[in-house]
Amino acid sequence: MVRIRLRRQGAKKQPTYRVVVTDREAPRDGRFIEVIGFFNPRTDPETFQIDEERAAYWLSVGAQPSEAVARLLAKTSAPARAAELKRAKAAPAA
Repeated sequence: MVRIRLRRQGAKKQPTYRVVVTDREAPRDGRFIEVIGFFNPRTDPETFQIDEERAAYWLSVGAQPSEAVARLLAKTSAPARAAELKRAKAAPAA
């Protein structure tokens, strides 16, 4: 199963995160398929950037977001785009 989750970066006690697409069984900071964004919880307010097009694609093919990534994706239009992509694939070609 493919997951969209956070991968820790940065120095000790100064974390930043990359939003990555990875296999469920890969270690947290291990092998990944694609980097689709970043998240910095140390700024006020928290900053993040996610490639919405790629996130929507991965969601449309069945990738499951972690709880933290789901919270970030809710602030973007990626879930709506993923639903559109699924509908487009399911609709018969005319």
